[in-house]
Amino acid sequence: MFSKFTSILQHAVEALAPSLPLQEDFVYHWKAITHYYIETSDDKAPVTDTNIPSHLEQMLDILTQEERERESGETGPCMEYLLHHKILETLYTLGKADCPPGMKQQVLTFYTKLLAHIRQPLLPHINVHRPVQKLIRLCGEVLAAPTENEEIQFLCIVCSKLKQDPYLVNFFLENKSKKPETRSPGGAEGVKESVLAPDTGQPPAEEQAAAAASSSSPTSNNNNNNNYNLVSSLLNLTKSPDGRIVVKACEGLMLLVSLPEPAAAKCLTENTELCELLTDRLVAFYKALPQSMDPLDIETVESVNWGLDVYNLKEDAAVFTGKRALISFLSWLDYCDQLIKEAHKSAAAVMAKAVRERFFVSVMEPQLMQTSEVGILTSTALLNRIIRQVTSEALLQEMVYFLLGEEKEPEAAATVTQNPLRHRLIEHCDHLSDEISIMTLRLFEQLIQKPNQHILHSLGLRSLEERNYLENKPQEEREPLENGQPHDAVDLEEDPLFGDDLPPDSRLSGSDWLSSSPPQSPDHSKSEGKTEVHKIVNSFLCLVPDEAKSSYHVEGTGYDTYLRDAHRQFRDYCGVCQRWDWRGNPKPFEKCNLEIPFFEGHFLKVLFDRMGRILDQPYDVNLQVTAVLSKLSLLPHPHLHEYLLDPYINLAPGCRSLFSVIVRVVGDLMLRIQRIPDFTPKLLLVRKRLLGLEPEGIKYVLHASLLFLSEL
Repeated sequence: MFSKFTSILQHAVEALAPSLPLQEDFVYHWKAITHYYIETSDDKAPVTDTNIPSHLEQMLDILTQEERERESGETGPCMEYLLHHKILETLYTLGKADCPPGMKQQVLTFYTKLLAHIRQPLLPHINVHRPVQKLIRLCGEVLAAPTENEEIQFLCIVCSKLKQDPYLVNFFLENKSKKPETRSPGGAEGVKESVLAPDTGQPPAEEQAAAAASSSSPTSNNNNNNNYNLVSSLLNLTKSPDGRIVVKACEGLMLLVSLPEPAAAKCLTENTELCELLTDRLVAFYKALPQSMDPLDIETVESVNWGLDVYNLKEDAAVFTGKRALISFLSWLDYCDQLIKEAHKSAAAVMAKAVRERFFVSVMEPQLMQTSEVGILTSTALLNRIIRQVTSEALLQEMVYFLLGEEKEPEAAATVTQNPLRHRLIEHCDHLSDEISIMTLRLFEQLIQKPNQHILHSLGLRSLEERNYLENKPQEEREPLENGQPHDAVDLEEDPLFGDDLPPDSRLSGSDWLSSSPPQSPDHSKSEGKTEVHKIVNSFLCLVPDEAKSSYHVEGTGYDTYLRDAHRQFRDYCGVCQRWDWRGNPKPFEKCNLEIPFFEGHFLKVLFDRMGRILDQPYDVNLQVTAVLSKLSLLPHPHLHEYLLDPYINLAPGCRSLFSVIVRVVGDLMLRIQRIPDFTPKLLLVRKRLLGLEPEGIKYVLHASLLFLSEL
């Protein structure tokens, strides 16, 4: 009580007394602090019961006022005094001893405000960055400490200063071989010794040597013997039970990883536990998820940015079990993704590789390879959500290598099992469980839309690179023709779709088909390997005869919307693929290695197999199969367009294309519908049900498949 009265009385005297020059006033306040340690005998009284906080506040105000009154960049006498007399070193000693109790909090606040309020660069001064470096080591030593808030504010202001001038980070990479700091005697006696030490303005001999080593060439710290204490302290504070402290620590790490200094990036990944923190916490959050979750819940749960996940346990549990755990996992995944996205390129590569090895390979791969259908469904849905959320280039690359492997050579039938995970995922597209098939197909649809060239190369392009799906032999060397075509080619004349048992007005022969097209223009000559777009479109439109169509019976089919969406998606794909420098025309035959036997690739094989069974599959499965094929068809690569969309190419013996698969399906369909009574009314009923115009009833799988086929 008496000390508070003394403080009030002192403020009154200072207010009434004539104002001193700033330097004298500054020295007065500093001497008042040092005299406290000389005169006091009670080192147990809290600092708030003394005048020390008031004097420190006055010193800050004087320094701020001095800078305002001077030209930019000019150092005033008060700042010179602070630097020359190593006031920050002394304050660090007082804060480390925490004498009187609470002094550490006051010192942290003083450092924070000094760095925040003074505009001129202070950190390049050795008498600033050295005590700052020492104070950094004191932060995060004890979890849930009473000074946590001040510690994180101090660390964050240092991070922001380094972000402004990244070169300064080299001063904060400490050499491990450097002598450990000599521990000063504790308590009031040790502090008194520090305060009473003769103030020459020069550091002791051992400090001079250390200073010379650190200041001679900051960039010489490019070795593996550096401590990055700023990162270590922030990592410690990410373990705080206070969520606000954790978020601020994560923000500080985000600033540090983005610094462009190579030495700092190397030290960050080699000499700190940052990678371990990211992956261990990601694994912990993943393992906290329920073993079984509804894929729809995983897909539709709101997207949460890290640090912003406000939650209510009761409400989350009422929505679905595991919602809180799922949001926590996705939130931390978002942080890892953003951290890698912002990081220096070399640090990003190391962190992404750590996530691949410690999380994807160690934790997710066993989940995806299990035999339990419930487990497969949940893990595939989670992986699909992860793929959707990842945006950083480095993490996406490592995730793609994890899923698809790093192989770039053309695929062969004998090597499809070379990568067990890739093989298993593709096989799941044709799983006995329709739910697993749909979810895995969605996963690949999501994957194809990612801006990564290796995805498209691995799933399709590497098998089409040499164009050996085309017949390349001279006419006299080709196999004997049957009805004008190779024995294993799609025979349009023999196919039920084009047979004589159909009415003449609904039959389109191969010769009519070809002769009805206009002559080729010079811009699209066959030598370029291209077919006119209108020919391709008409070919697909004519596949399903009119009597098997029902769109003209129902208004508002939405074809205009389909076309607009397709055009928008194609434009988006073109924008993404521009960076990959894909050729505009197919690879010339003379440059292709046509001796390699053609294999369409495991992925396209499974898709074509699925496509060939669309008459017997549920509508939802068919919808997802064509969603994936349509995404592949939108990619502006000439080989994909040629193989998937051009019905006029001469396929090599034993090869199939998307068009040939659909022709066979339509032929099978035309045979089946002739045996179904009242086919057209039932077809119209199914269309209305799918549009929500009629209530659900008996399921007509074939009719739904036909509707699906006619909408392709």
